[in-house]
Amino acid sequence: MLKIIHEDNNSIVVFKPAGLATQTASMGQKDLVSEVKNHLASQNKRPYVALINRLDQPVKGLVLMATNEKAAGEFSKMLSEGKIGKYYRAVVYGHMKEAEGRLEDFLIKDGRSNTSRVSDRSDPAAKKAILEYKVIGSDESTQTLDIHLITGRHHQIRVQLSNAGCPILGDVKYGTEGSKAYGREQNISETELTAYKLILDSPGKKTCYSLDM
Repeated sequence: MLKIIHEDNNSIVVFKPAGLATQTASMGQKDLVSEVKNHLASQNKRPYVALINRLDQPVKGLVLMATNEKAAGEFSKMLSEGKIGKYYRAVVYGHMKEAEGRLEDFLIKDGRSNTSRVSDRSDPAAKKAILEYKVIGSDESTQTLDIHLITGRHHQIRVQLSNAGCPILGDVKYGTEGSKAYGREQNISETELTAYKLILDSPGKKTCYSLDM
């Protein structure tokens, strides 16, 4: 069942569960965009949807969609100007070197394997990836991080944290043998990464959508 956080004449914010694709070209496979279109059609509204932020299939959390062309253009402009803040909560295996900081890497996407990797900045195919983090919880084996995503690269948070030596628990694709073994011991069945907050800084108004964490 579609979980709606907010809906108005220009946009809809919904919760995407882990395992559901945000959008897919595969026939017969469920995805979030199709569910939102069906919801709009059931209200006799035009089923127009433009994704403003995307989440990897294993990741859960908030997704913002525009429901008309004008709003889509306005949101896209805000996104390009850095006026849409994207915040995540992650549980990682290991401990970051600093209690808070900024990770800057250059990533290359491999479309054939649907993966990304950290590369040298001199590679012309590499794109800069930036995130800020703060440790908000810690135990002997794991830490909980609050993350502000500055750029929006393919699998960015998962790749950068794994490269920093702290893979996200439950992440099969970018986890290490140690993180996967710990995840099995703790019966972790989902990737422990949640897009929990969106902040829209439009002219004269700041809007926040968030999940209880």
